[in-house]
Amino acid sequence: MTDAAGTADGHHTRALADGNEIPLLGLGVWQVPNGPECVNAVRWALESGYRHIDTAQAYGNEESVGQGLRESGVPREQVFITTKFFPRHRDPAAEIERSLRRLGVDQVDLYIVHWPQRGPTWAWPGMEQARERGHTRSIGVSNFDVAELEQVIGAASSPPVANQVQFSPFEHRRALLEACERHRVVLEAYSPLGTGRHLSDPTVTAIAERLGRTPAQVLLRWCVQRENPVIPKSTHRERIEENGQIFDFSLSNEDLTALDALDRTRGTGVARARKWW
Repeated sequence: MTDAAGTADGHHTRALADGNEIPLLGLGVWQVPNGPECVNAVRWALESGYRHIDTAQAYGNEESVGQGLRESGVPREQVFITTKFFPRHRDPAAEIERSLRRLGVDQVDLYIVHWPQRGPTWAWPGMEQARERGHTRSIGVSNFDVAELEQVIGAASSPPVANQVQFSPFEHRRALLEACERHRVVLEAYSPLGTGRHLSDPTVTAIAERLGRTPAQVLLRWCVQRENPVIPKSTHRERIEENGQIFDFSLSNEDLTALDALDRTRGTGVARARKWW
């Protein structure tokens, strides 16, 4: 792993409740087609120091993630791989075996229920089974609100260690974050840049200009400075590298307060304003 200033640094991690550790910065590959574009993005990220790649069965690109990992030359044991159970299927334990074949690995580091379709608890026994069989080191959820998270925890033998949700200064889901912290669940941020919408906000751009940073770096730093893992998506090498340059500067308390004020959710405990399931 690289320690060079200005590059992504896989040494920055957060402990999970089960004793494993998750890197604070990852590459997300949502909406990246299976094929060279995805392979290159993964390889470029790993070459620039990322040590965390986030994919999902629903994305249809697990094969390319595995190929990018192999082509990068970075040893498997140095890379944290997340995939997600597609809840339109029935058996999480069976589906992860298919994911492992597509990825070309023996185990993933984190396996997540992608969203709480048909209720929050029915898939959890299969998730626990996947962990017991050694197919994943950790298990978690995604897009679960406070009540759904607490239902899973109440029914679980091995509770979720992560909840991956839409999270940024503009979606600062404080009640959900507080519930996660209370239950020792790490809140992981996806869509931290608002799929690009947040990059032109005047507060964000003013802070970026003053610090000599990009708006994306400011938004990502807001997450990792609070120790929330974050998984920005990009398929452009320069942007992937820029997004990794967030561990050699800090936001001031005034900057954090100004960014906090951008929240549009009123500190909600809801994971999604509009559900797609």
